[in-house]
Amino acid sequence: MNVRDVMCEEVITCQIDDTIRMASSLLKEHNISGMPVMDGERLAGIVTESDLLKLLELPEHRQGLWLPSPLEIIEIPLRELIGWEDAKKALTDVGDKPVHTIMTKQVHTISPDDSIEAASTSITSHRINRLPVIENDELIGIVTRGDIIRGLAVT
Repeated sequence: MNVRDVMCEEVITCQIDDTIRMASSLLKEHNISGMPVMDGERLAGIVTESDLLKLLELPEHRQGLWLPSPLEIIEIPLRELIGWEDAKKALTDVGDKPVHTIMTKQVHTISPDDSIEAASTSITSHRINRLPVIENDELIGIVTRGDIIRGLAVT
């Protein structure tokens, strides 16, 4: 069985200059966890839920024993407040950034004539969930872990 037999031909994509907010909405609307990012008709990258979740990571505070001086007792709440405000602003502004700022640029792809075993090997060895299917330098489909499993159930 080949990738062509199990791939989805209706691929949900976004463009490199679409906002992160728009890409996130597409993922939610279509109940998918990732999608190809296009530069016109050319595959430019891939954006996933993991890429979006990384935006929410905040730096951890140092752990350890620390005794403040009297001046630091006044300074610490101000420093923490400023840090919190910066974090809030960063999270608010992130939705307006273009998706190309967070996408994975090195995308693993597969041919529609490759076997589903080759697709499975690529997916597991690269620890990814989907492979864009490329034929003649054109995106013609996408194959996911679920597509492969469904294909195996049919055989």
